[in-house]
Amino acid sequence: MKVTVIGLGLIGGSMAITLRKSGLATELFGVDQNEANAKKAIDLNLIDHVLPVHDVLPQSDLVLISIPVNATAALLPSVLENVNEQAVVIDVGSTKNLICKSVSHHPRRKQFVAAHPIAGTEFSGPSAAFDGLFENKTNIICEREKSSPAALSKALNIFEALKMKTIFMDPVEHDKHVAYVSHLSHVSSFLLGQTVLDIEKDEKNIFDLAGSGFASTVRLAKSSPDMWAPIFEQNSEYLSQALAEYIMHLQKFQYHLMKKDGLELHKIMTKANAIKHVLNKENKS
Repeated sequence: MKVTVIGLGLIGGSMAITLRKSGLATELFGVDQNEANAKKAIDLNLIDHVLPVHDVLPQSDLVLISIPVNATAALLPSVLENVNEQAVVIDVGSTKNLICKSVSHHPRRKQFVAAHPIAGTEFSGPSAAFDGLFENKTNIICEREKSSPAALSKALNIFEALKMKTIFMDPVEHDKHVAYVSHLSHVSSFLLGQTVLDIEKDEKNIFDLAGSGFASTVRLAKSSPDMWAPIFEQNSEYLSQALAEYIMHLQKFQYHLMKKDGLELHKIMTKANAIKHVLNKENKS
C-alpha cells in the first residue's frame, strides 16, 4: 500500500515507522512544509520520498494527515478533491468537531475517517518518532457513519496494526471530554512552567531544587506551541469551561490554605486520590 504522511513529526513519523514494520506500507511518501524536517525524515528512513502534496495524492492508497488542527481543517477539503476514488484519508488531530465540519458536505466525505490516536510525548519533530508509540493506547473515530464501510475497514486495519484499541464518539462529545483529560493538563503544565520561571529568575535554583514531582508535572510544558495553540483555539469553548472549574478548585484550595485549615486540605486531597482507582481501572482494561 502506498502511504502518504502529511506532517513528519512525532505522530506522523511514528505511524510511518510502525506501518512500514507491519508490512502494510510498501512505499512511504512524505509531505512537510519544513524542509529540514523532510530531509531528516528521509535520513531516518521514516519515508522513501518527499513530494509536493498535490503531486503525491493521486498515487496514494492512504493519506495520513498529522499537522496542526487549524492547518488540517484548511487542507482537508483539497486533499479529498485530489486523491483517487479508492484512497482513504485519515486525520489524527486532537480536536474533531471543526475538522469534521470542514468536510461535512464534501462530495468525497465517505473517503475520510476522522480519528484521534491518543498517544504522544512532549517531544516533536522526526527525531522524536519511534516504533511502539501507539501500542496499547486508545484511538477514537468520530462520525463513523459518514465514512464508507471500505474506508472505515481500512482505517481500523491501520489502527490495529498500530496495536491500538478503537472506540467511537460524536465529535462534540470528543472535544468536550478531551478538554478535561488532555487539553487542561497541557494548559496546567504550560502555566506552571511559566509561573516558576517568573518567580525563579535564577535558572540554577530551579535545576537544583526541582524534584521528580515538579519534573513530571511540568513535562508537558516542553510540548510544541505550534501544535497546541491551534488545539486550544479550536476547543476554546470546552477548554474555557474546564479551566473555570479548575480555577474554582484552586481558589477553594487557596482559601483553606490561607486559613491554615489542614483538615479541609486533607479532605480535598483525599477526594482527589480517588483518581487512582479510575486510572488503575483504565490500565487493566
